[in-house]
Amino acid sequence: MVLHKEPVAEIRQFVDAQEIDAVVMYDMAHVLGLIGPHFQQPFDDGADLVTGSTHKTYFGTQRGIIGCRYREDEERYELWEALARRTFPGSVSNHHLGSLLGLLAAAYEMNHFKDIYQPKVIANAKAFARALTECGIDVAGDPAIDYTETHQVVAKVGYGLGPEIAGRLEASNIICNYQAVPSEEGFTAAGALRLGVSEMTRFGMEEEDFTELAGLIHDVVKKEINVQTRVKTFRQRFLELQFCFKRDEFSDLFQTLHGLI
Repeated sequence: MVLHKEPVAEIRQFVDAQEIDAVVMYDMAHVLGLIGPHFQQPFDDGADLVTGSTHKTYFGTQRGIIGCRYREDEERYELWEALARRTFPGSVSNHHLGSLLGLLAAAYEMNHFKDIYQPKVIANAKAFARALTECGIDVAGDPAIDYTETHQVVAKVGYGLGPEIAGRLEASNIICNYQAVPSEEGFTAAGALRLGVSEMTRFGMEEEDFTELAGLIHDVVKKEINVQTRVKTFRQRFLELQFCFKRDEFSDLFQTLHGLI
């Protein structure tokens, strides 16, 4: 669960004030696609290393990345060199060119569309959280900031009821995963649902559409109604992927790539 910015700046200030010789690493696995001024800039906050997944909010192929702020003239650059050596060929034995090409295309698109995509994801998540609350569902987070600062919304549905309710939603073609909140001892007691808006934002859903979706979820969770037919009709309105280049827009990029081969 990632609902808020991480206190990277505060951690950096603390270790520096205590004169602790520390390396600060921030794992952005879920929120890498939101990195930047619309969400959080961890290197500006004082992170030394940033890790992330490239297939969540960052809409690429299934890979992982590590980045650092160290320059070649810094002593800790040796740490970066050690990480690179241990990544390949230590941890990764094959760089999988097929998925690498897909990641390159996603990087072009992410950089081109990020200033539209990122704010829309965050705005949709906030609207979704507000709408679920208005439907009577208990949403985790701080209401003063509309419960979330990321793409995620966490709905609390009752101790141990997460798997059952996630199953009911899946039967209605609404896919999410059940989640244990911090006060619960583990997934066997999961009492929450983790919902994400990034994929359907890419398919064109706006704030009012997530409000409509909240009503469908309410009918499943609170009224135990199967809404599969309504969900199928709803989903038919969002079939064209957004924030990506169309076929003819790739031609110049492909020519550039061919020139590098």
